[in-house]
Amino acid sequence: MWVPYKKGFKAYLQLERSLSGNSVEAYLRDLGKLTAFLEMNGLSKAPSELQLADLQAFVKWIAELGATQSTQARVISGVRAFYKYCLLEDISRTDPTTLLEAPRLRRQLPDVLTLDEINDMLGHIDHSKPEGVRNRAILETMYSCGLRVSEVVNLKLSQLYFDVEFVRVIGKGNKERIVPIGADAIKAVRTYVAHVRVHTPVQPGEEDILFLNRRGRRLTRVMIFLVIKELVKAAGIRKSVSPHTFRHSFATHLVEAGADLRAVQE
Repeated sequence: MWVPYKKGFKAYLQLERSLSGNSVEAYLRDLGKLTAFLEMNGLSKAPSELQLADLQAFVKWIAELGATQSTQARVISGVRAFYKYCLLEDISRTDPTTLLEAPRLRRQLPDVLTLDEINDMLGHIDHSKPEGVRNRAILETMYSCGLRVSEVVNLKLSQLYFDVEFVRVIGKGNKERIVPIGADAIKAVRTYVAHVRVHTPVQPGEEDILFLNRRGRRLTRVMIFLVIKELVKAAGIRKSVSPHTFRHSFATHLVEAGADLRAVQE
């Protein structure tokens, strides 16, 4: 019964919201939890027929299955997005999620790396190996530009404007932005391109991708996570560090240096 609604919702997320493939799939998985709940309880209701009580029973159900408060909040957010779509498309005239309460979350501030910790990580890179030179360029770029991991793995040679110290980045929702890049990052990238990438057999379709693996293909996000995990361990850093930590550290250090908070957020 819900298949046409799911297809329409998917198109809405892709075309109207311009969300990434991963975000679209996450929304659809959460909506799938709702339809699974309805099927298990024999509730053959269309979206316009669901009431607040049905959704409250659904939230109770996923909580009993062991879903954490953050997972519950995310699922509720997905269902709310679905009903926003339903209202726009006249699938439903009411929004039963309006009074649906999400669990209150205690927001944890992400860990921030100090400059010394970042330098310690860089100092544990083996520059005698090609992948070490590449990894140095990756981490320098991530910190200098405050890039998301998805932006780093898809960064292109044609997006580098080192003569004016800027990089053109395609971020979430295909939005383009221009970000400055520091001298250390420029030096690291130039070294990688001139001494490592030039000797890498590039696969068709990857000619413009900056960071490549040994087989000449773009890196995966998981590979970046593993590189950082190994360096954190080698440097003896006892913090929860991920690629996003570099982005958060970049923003924190900018504000500490006197940058305008609103400008950093943008």
